[in-house]
Amino acid sequence: MVAIVTGGGSRGPGIGNGRAAAILFAREGARVVLVDRVAEWAQQTQGMIADEHGQAFVVEADVTRDEDCRRVVEETVQRYGTIDILHNNVGIGGSGTVVDTDEEFWDQLMRVNITSMVLMSKHVIPVMAAHGGGAIVNISSVSSIRPRGLTAYSTSKGAVNALTMAMAVDHAAQGIRVNCILPGPVFTPMVASGGLTEAQRATRAKASPLGTEGTGWDVGWAAVYLASPEARWVTGQLLCVDGGMTLVGPSRAVGEEPRR
Repeated sequence: MVAIVTGGGSRGPGIGNGRAAAILFAREGARVVLVDRVAEWAQQTQGMIADEHGQAFVVEADVTRDEDCRRVVEETVQRYGTIDILHNNVGIGGSGTVVDTDEEFWDQLMRVNITSMVLMSKHVIPVMAAHGGGAIVNISSVSSIRPRGLTAYSTSKGAVNALTMAMAVDHAAQGIRVNCILPGPVFTPMVASGGLTEAQRATRAKASPLGTEGTGWDVGWAAVYLASPEARWVTGQLLCVDGGMTLVGPSRAVGEEPRR
């Protein structure tokens, strides 16, 4: 089993969504390709996997660039021969309405959050199809279905949902399943680097009916399930991993930025 994880590093100490998924895929026996625009971040994840006697290698790449995505796939096939799982995890956040969102930021956010998934899938799918199929897991956000002052971000993640369903239909006959995870406000190194206060963190934790804080591990385990043979009859689905938050639609913590 070979799994590509984009955003396989973390910008700070701790466990983000991509790092968690990569470690868990390795624990399940996958050989993992860690893709990140900063090689050092992915190498830290590689070290964690190696400590558990797993297999992983790092490809430094900007997945918003078509040529980089092509190279990731080519290097993976050269080393491992096939690709069974693609975990599209790269994403950035941002707040504001259409009135105060400038065009440059809008374009950047769309390129990172949605175009990167299109480009990686474009190059991975032919390999999967040639080897009998595979599983693609995209990371969206609960903000895609519960917008709250994050117009550009919510729009980009809504596009991820639509892309997931369209790809699931387009490539089902090739044995390729495509699903999507919608994380709630989990606590990750990206969140920590954004200056979230302890009071804001506590508010986030209480926002869900479960009243607890999610972590990258929660999102990672969902990815493992959706990529596994146990999910063989699951495709085109949007799985909320949010402690039930979308059931009640609470207010956001004051000043909180959308971070996965």
